[in-house]
Amino acid sequence: MRFRHPDGSTVHLAYCTNVHPAETLDGVLAQLRDHCEPVRRRLGRDRLGIGLWLAHDAAHTLVSEPSALRGLRRELDRRGLEVVTLNGFPYQGFGADEVKYRVYKPDWADPERLDHTTALARVLAGLLPDDVTEGSISTLPLAWRTAAGDDRTDTARTALRTLAERLDALQELTGRSVRVGLEPEPGCVIETTGDAIAPLTAIGHDRIGICVDTCHLATSFEDPHTALDALTEAHVPVVKSQLSAALHAEQPHLPEVREALAAFAEPRFLHQTRTTTDAGLRGTDDLGEALTGRALPDTAPWRAHFHVPLHEAPAAPLTSTLPVLKAALTRLVGGPRPLTHHLEVETYTWQALPPQLRPRARAQLADGIAAELTLARDLLTDLGLKELP
Repeated sequence: MRFRHPDGSTVHLAYCTNVHPAETLDGVLAQLRDHCEPVRRRLGRDRLGIGLWLAHDAAHTLVSEPSALRGLRRELDRRGLEVVTLNGFPYQGFGADEVKYRVYKPDWADPERLDHTTALARVLAGLLPDDVTEGSISTLPLAWRTAAGDDRTDTARTALRTLAERLDALQELTGRSVRVGLEPEPGCVIETTGDAIAPLTAIGHDRIGICVDTCHLATSFEDPHTALDALTEAHVPVVKSQLSAALHAEQPHLPEVREALAAFAEPRFLHQTRTTTDAGLRGTDDLGEALTGRALPDTAPWRAHFHVPLHEAPAAPLTSTLPVLKAALTRLVGGPRPLTHHLEVETYTWQALPPQLRPRARAQLADGIAAELTLARDLLTDLGLKELP
């Protein structure tokens, strides 16, 4: 979906296909047929943007076989789909029964991460629509915190500088500009947008910026306006933003709130949980850890890294951080000039919701994703953007 900003530029809205995990190119092609095109049809659109997640094997096939890349591009066109952004955070296995800490491997100190992201950039340059010259890729924020040391952090920064050089060369070769955004996430070396400023300034290249995920922003209790103002002042480019909402518990000390939260503690993904204290932010690596014992103070609200559907807040006594998303979006694209032109709805946890909330069939999932995109579209038009055909 495309929108005209009042400044005349185009803002792209997509939804991320990591909600339909596939490891191979055949699996990606099936996603387009079984999920993405049905979502487009529900929205009544001739064209729908998707943020592709390409696992290592699928990306390798596309970059090593030009005919495969041309075939994917044709299939996108045939189904009324377009790609301007990729989710390069998960490397592989995102559809496994247990993902948890595995999603942070390989990190930016491992050569496989640089090679994979380079491949994604080459693929994206070949998938961009004919009238689009700029693409974006989100990636993990260096590493999970316990995997980082000074040597590995230095290696990671060197790898990102090498990536920037490769992206420069890619533009010279193809005429397409691809930028990569580190995505701050609780528990990682770069947990907040503030944590991103120093390393990105040190890298010092406008092709390497930040991806602002509004669920992560909220989980860390960051104020959107303060965070985005700091990024602007530091000249850190917002490469893309993932529109997502976290789980919010206003009174975590109450038994009924604990019981409601426990329904979201599931074995597949990490759900880092945070609260604020006089001494600063406190947290646990997972929601289950927060609910057992006294690992986390419960005198102030909790927020958990669980991407809940944008259009439908959890039932009381829980809610979502949709207000944080709205505030961030106002700052991202509601001003005289957009801070980013790439927006991506990223609710990948539909099948990790409590059983009674999960979609039971493809049609229900398509309905839910279409409803999320409709909400995002309405927020954009309320900010003065005009939906384009």
